[in-house]
Amino acid sequence: MLKVAITEDDYRVASIHEGFLNKIEGCEVVFKSLTAEDTINKLKEHDIDLILLDIYMPDRLGTEIIEEIKSIKPEIGIIMISAGTDKEIVQDALQKGVFDYIIKPVTLDRFVETVEKFKQFYEELRRKDEVDQELLDQYFGRTGAKVEEEQANTPKGIDPLTLKKVKSILKQENGVTAEEMGQHMGASRTTARRYLEYLISEGECQAELEYGIVGRPERKYYQS
Repeated sequence: MLKVAITEDDYRVASIHEGFLNKIEGCEVVFKSLTAEDTINKLKEHDIDLILLDIYMPDRLGTEIIEEIKSIKPEIGIIMISAGTDKEIVQDALQKGVFDYIIKPVTLDRFVETVEKFKQFYEELRRKDEVDQELLDQYFGRTGAKVEEEQANTPKGIDPLTLKKVKSILKQENGVTAEEMGQHMGASRTTARRYLEYLISEGECQAELEYGIVGRPERKYYQS
C-alpha cells in the first residue's frame, strides 16, 4: 500500500486530489495539511511514501521545505502540484529532486499517470536487491536513445512504460474490458481505453462486443 500525504492550502483542492487518489488501486491518504509547519510535524509522526506538495502555502513555500522533508525521510517521493509557473521556482523544485511537477488545474489523467508511475517505480525498487539501469532511467527522466526512440514512435498522451504495462496485462488476461484494464493499471477507465484503442490502431490488439447479464454490450479487448 502506497501511503500518501497531501499538502495543499485550499481544502477543496485537497479533497479533489484525495478523490483522484481513491481511484488508484493500492493508495492510501494518511493525512492532509494546510500549512508547511503542519506537514513537517505530521511527517515526524507518520510513515509516508509519497507527498503531494503545493508551493504557495500561508507560512512557507513548498520548495523551502523539500530538504527538511528529505531529512525526515530521505527516500520519500515528492510530486509538486502548483499553479506556480515561475522559472526559478520550477528549477529549484527540480534541482531538489522532486519526482514530477504538475501545474494546476490538474486533470485526472495527468494526475493518475504520474502517481501510477511513481507507484510502479516504488514497488519495483522494493522488490529488487540491486537496481539496474532500466529502473534508474524510469526515475531520472528515462533518458537515452532507446527511450527517446520509443517516445518518438508513440503519440502524445501515450507513455512507453505505461504502454508496456498494458501489453503485459493483455498477454496475461484472456480478454479484458477498459474498466478491468484500468483496475489492473491503477488508472482511470478513460486512460485504459486510450491505450487499448491505440494498440488496436497499431494492430496489436482487437476488440469484440460481448453481452453481459443484463444484455448491455461491452467492449472486450484481446491481444492480437
